[in-house]
Amino acid sequence: MGCYGIGITRIISAIIEQNHDNRGIIWNSSISPFQAVILPINFHKSNIVQEISEKIYLQLKEKNVETMLDDRNIHPGIMFTEMELIGIPHSIIVSERHIYNNEIEYISRFNNKKKLIKINNISDYITEKIKKNI
Repeated sequence: MGCYGIGITRIISAIIEQNHDNRGIIWNSSISPFQAVILPINFHKSNIVQEISEKIYLQLKEKNVETMLDDRNIHPGIMFTEMELIGIPHSIIVSERHIYNNEIEYISRFNNKKKLIKINNISDYITEKIKKNI
């Protein structure tokens, strides 16, 4: 006997086949394993980066945004590459360089455009992007 129906594994495979680039998967916010990822630079060396990262994480969790905080002690290049490969739609990069200007960096996986956003506005910005499914 055979089954020719469309199961969950075939649906996921079809989505990935239609939504990828040479760096990895590009998930839609509604089906992504995580909607946003926080990538703190020097998380284990900088108290301010750690504090701001955790604050943003909690704000997004309160707004029911599936968020991952990548607090591994690895090189930032590896962190960025792995998140692109996984395909999480919204990346938030927290670094001392931008914190002192009261900003953080946002990157959209859909178009890889970078944008600096005020720290206090990031959770609203992400939730608006998710609502619009961008």
